[in-house]
Amino acid sequence: MPTIVDQEQQAPETTSTEETPLEFIASICGVLVFGLFILTFVFQNFMIPSGSMLKTLLVGDHVLVDRITLAPRTAWAPFVHYRDVHRGDIVVFYKPGEPDLFLVKRVVGVPGDRLHLRNGVVFLNGKAQSEPQTVKTNDQIYMPYRDDFPAIAPAEGYDVTATWAAELPEHIRGEDLVVPAGNYFCMGDNRPYSLDSRYWGFVPRENIVGRPLFVYWSFVTNEDQFNKTGSRDQLAWIGHIVLHFFDQTRWSRSFHPVR
Repeated sequence: MPTIVDQEQQAPETTSTEETPLEFIASICGVLVFGLFILTFVFQNFMIPSGSMLKTLLVGDHVLVDRITLAPRTAWAPFVHYRDVHRGDIVVFYKPGEPDLFLVKRVVGVPGDRLHLRNGVVFLNGKAQSEPQTVKTNDQIYMPYRDDFPAIAPAEGYDVTATWAAELPEHIRGEDLVVPAGNYFCMGDNRPYSLDSRYWGFVPRENIVGRPLFVYWSFVTNEDQFNKTGSRDQLAWIGHIVLHFFDQTRWSRSFHPVR
């Protein structure tokens, strides 16, 4: 009777070689370049320095910003998800007239929209907006230009740029401000204390950098900390963070979505 032999296949021999210093450096450089690409063109982190977006964003929130979704559509990357800027989006953009300054605000009006404010309430295309996420004005802090925009012309004492003061009348139709093509009207959620499109005008589409996705870290921070730029102040602030990292981090805001 023939015998069946169960023959085990011998695995091929494997060899390993030690990585050279040059290969190690090349690997590290590759990781750094990839990380730099991600942080430059895909995501970017920002710190919120002021209370203009209360209650949505707090001073000391650190947010991760998506730089792809709202970027101009490109033919060479059809697989990337792009979309237009929508009314209600929170966006990061270069401040008009100050290309080195980033701001974060909510898009209130898109091209073609007609809007005005009455006692701090936004009327969009003839309808009053409830906007539960915003801080509203009240009788104690009522200011005509800010709260009845654009019914009252800007006067001295308001932080209205000269360029916007001259341009504003061109966009008024009746009691409404009409948003022109390729531009957006943006406002902070903390309406009484936000310097926004009421003061410096429309945000051009090309100024929009991206939209915040979520808060990845939040630390209790005073609003005047942003103005302390001296070396001694910066070192003192770093020391403060090290000492109070655990008791002044707002842990409940970790990975909090921005909406």
